[in-house]
Amino acid sequence: MTVEIGIVLAVVGIMLLCLIKEAAKPEVILLVTLAVLLLLGVMEPAEALRGFSNEGMLTVGLLFIVAGAVQQGNALNYLVKMALGSGNGRKKSLIQMMFPVAGLSAFLNNTPIVVMFTPLIRKWCRERGIAPSKFLIPLSYAAIFGGTLTLIGTSTNLVIHGFMLEQGMEGFSMFQLAVVGLPAGLIGVLYMSTVGYRILPDRRTSTEAFSESSKEYLSQAFVEKGSPLAGKTVEEAGLRRMEGFFLIELIRRGNRSAPVAPTDVLEENDRLIFTGSFTTLVDLQNIKGLQLETGTDLKLEELQNGNAHLLEAVVSHRSPLAGRTLKESCFRTVYDAGVVAIHRNEERVKEKIGDTELKPGDTLLLLADGDFLHRWNNTKDFYLLSEVTKPDIVHSRKALISLVTLILMITLAATGLLSMFEAAVLAVLTLFVTNSISLEKTRRFIQVDVLLVIASAIGIGMALEQSGTASFIASHLVQISSGIGVIGALTAVYFLTSFFTEIITNNAAAVLMFPIAFAIAEQLGYDPTGFFVAIAIAASASFATPIGYQTNLIVYGPGGYRFSDYVKVGIPLNILYLIVTVSIVQFVWLG
Repeated sequence: MTVEIGIVLAVVGIMLLCLIKEAAKPEVILLVTLAVLLLLGVMEPAEALRGFSNEGMLTVGLLFIVAGAVQQGNALNYLVKMALGSGNGRKKSLIQMMFPVAGLSAFLNNTPIVVMFTPLIRKWCRERGIAPSKFLIPLSYAAIFGGTLTLIGTSTNLVIHGFMLEQGMEGFSMFQLAVVGLPAGLIGVLYMSTVGYRILPDRRTSTEAFSESSKEYLSQAFVEKGSPLAGKTVEEAGLRRMEGFFLIELIRRGNRSAPVAPTDVLEENDRLIFTGSFTTLVDLQNIKGLQLETGTDLKLEELQNGNAHLLEAVVSHRSPLAGRTLKESCFRTVYDAGVVAIHRNEERVKEKIGDTELKPGDTLLLLADGDFLHRWNNTKDFYLLSEVTKPDIVHSRKALISLVTLILMITLAATGLLSMFEAAVLAVLTLFVTNSISLEKTRRFIQVDVLLVIASAIGIGMALEQSGTASFIASHLVQISSGIGVIGALTAVYFLTSFFTEIITNNAAAVLMFPIAFAIAEQLGYDPTGFFVAIAIAASASFATPIGYQTNLIVYGPGGYRFSDYVKVGIPLNILYLIVTVSIVQFVWLG
């Protein structure tokens, strides 16, 4: 082992540890790692910046725009509602739901698909007396199944495709991955509608948990006649920063104001709604001129009326809120919404709401005005799961143009008339020329942090390859699996990729494993394409944890799931995917 290999192994090892410990955002960790490798002289500047001009990475950015334009329409909602059917046969409805979701995820970004369908499925289940926990994990898994069917199913597929092009290979065709993805997905649907359905828990949702325990955290008070608080602002009255309590709504003569601004002036007979720990009720009782109503039967539904709306939001894996309390993030000021309650691990968080450190997957119950949904609908900070009653639907002509553009893009790339990158460029150009998407919405659809992860990971992958580190690791893996031959090496590549996907981002896992898999294929004398197919499938097929894939995280809180639910249902599915992938790859590419 050379000194250079030792340096790369140490730097990459520290990077993996930082990603596992969540020391910072993934894009920051990978960017810093790339900079360190550059400064240590492991790679030249041109090599370090190679990822920022990689065709796969640029194609991902363009596809964010195309998918965003298509998802502006409301047609997808009706598709899933029709697919679910009457609900008389629950397993039949489950299968009917999973197929169209997988089909859509093969061509569109699966994160917004799951965000869009989660409230629809919860409402459908509630109307039929079915526990949504029986349908929401299958929703997430169906989106993952679909992502393994096509070149554009996930950004990971495109990243590997871009790497293959840089190695002088042809890259993946549009439906090449379906050779493995389709049979694996069909087995996955069969598993989820039989064994998986029985393992899935029958639990209440976050909405039900919030409603059932509302008496424990909601209270109301009135500003008395002649109260010294009358004429004072909320800030001046000392109601802005109370220990353990938040003022979330002000009701005056039937008119509701939420969230409550610190500059709002109080009047006699104002009704004030608070949320927080009842152990600190004495703080409210000690405020002169404020009459606390105890023993009232205040319900969540009473909070929303007129311009005040209850919404649910899941803290995303990329959120700046993660690791910070509501006070530290100045939530009410930044987002102009009040947090009524927090749901985590199947139950409401009972500690002081302002001092609760938020985690990815936490479900926040928000009270906000009617414009909140449209202001924050495409934020990376959280996933909004409340069903839009008056959606911001684009003109039907624009929606049709977006859909036709997507179909033409897929056709041009699939037939080989244009490369995937060229087809995506043409699609985006068409959307702009026809005014089907605005520049403002384009900025909202492009996930810059994802692109930074991809570009940085590609540079780190180059360092692994050029320094000889990839060949060094590959030789040891070949040695370990020598008794089983190429199947052993392929299994090791799949397993390592799957393991890294569960603890770091899927794109980073795929890029780190690419040069190692390439070196293994060279040492064994096999076509590396089969190994790259295995990496693409393994990087997406993340079922065993809620944190391994973003769609799993989205349904975590709303479904009332525990971490162990994913382990019980997901590990057998991970094993099934490994067996199917290794078997087909060995037969088609390595036989």
